[in-house]
Amino acid sequence: MEAKMNNIILVPTDFTEVTENAMYQAVEAAKHLKYKVVLLHVIDKNTKAQLKKDYEGLESIGIKLDAIADEVKSAHKVEIETIAKEGDIFTTIGEVATDIGANLLYLGTHGKVGMQKLTGSFAIKVVTSSPVPVVVVQKKPVNQGYKKIVLPITSDAGPWEKTRWATFIAKNFGAEIDIFQLDIPGLEEATGIITKHFDKEGVKYKITKAGGKNFSKNVIDYATSSVSDMIMIMTNPDKNFSTFLLGSYDEEMIFNTPQIPVMCINPRKYNWEKIFKL
Repeated sequence: MEAKMNNIILVPTDFTEVTENAMYQAVEAAKHLKYKVVLLHVIDKNTKAQLKKDYEGLESIGIKLDAIADEVKSAHKVEIETIAKEGDIFTTIGEVATDIGANLLYLGTHGKVGMQKLTGSFAIKVVTSSPVPVVVVQKKPVNQGYKKIVLPITSDAGPWEKTRWATFIAKNFGAEIDIFQLDIPGLEEATGIITKHFDKEGVKYKITKAGGKNFSKNVIDYATSSVSDMIMIMTNPDKNFSTFLLGSYDEEMIFNTPQIPVMCINPRKYNWEKIFKL
């Protein structure tokens, strides 16, 4: 969606069940978007320790990746490539996303399983350092695309970025957007910007206002009861734009118990520069 984007979904894998689930969700998305999937394994100290334990060499990583890619190509008719690169999961994933011109990143999160531990604060570091939107996936399979998407609105900052991506996903998947607005003064204008654009683009939507103190719980409960396929949130940059932050609402939604996939968007700099000049 930006210059230098090459219609690629990047999927880091450590060969565990949850990262396999992320891969299959990415494959389904690639069918709708007509994108290519790139599987990435970051060879870090955990990988090397596991290989040593299993009496295997580094070349076995490439062999495993290629075997997975061949199986997916045969079964799903989706273009898929592989990368094995030495580095650190917190920096290398983002670097590879930039180098290959990825549009999206699908990230499987799990407990202390496998060679790498993408859980809790570890996954958050990957999300907030990503140059592209990240779809956080847990163990629950979602293999039919996205038909209902919940878009929480908690502030009037940066509504255009969320609107842009919500429109892109909705139009490609034929999805309906549920705008879930925190019921506080001042958010009507942000919601109005979003709905005006949805009307222009022909995106189906509805608006629900949320009361109560625990907004994240309200979002999760609503997404569960409405059988939604995705929750879409947006991070907040610091004033130097050197990093992105997630609020307590966001983290609870990312690791939601019903295991609904969550798309996390790090906003582009020029949008937020306007806000910080106010």
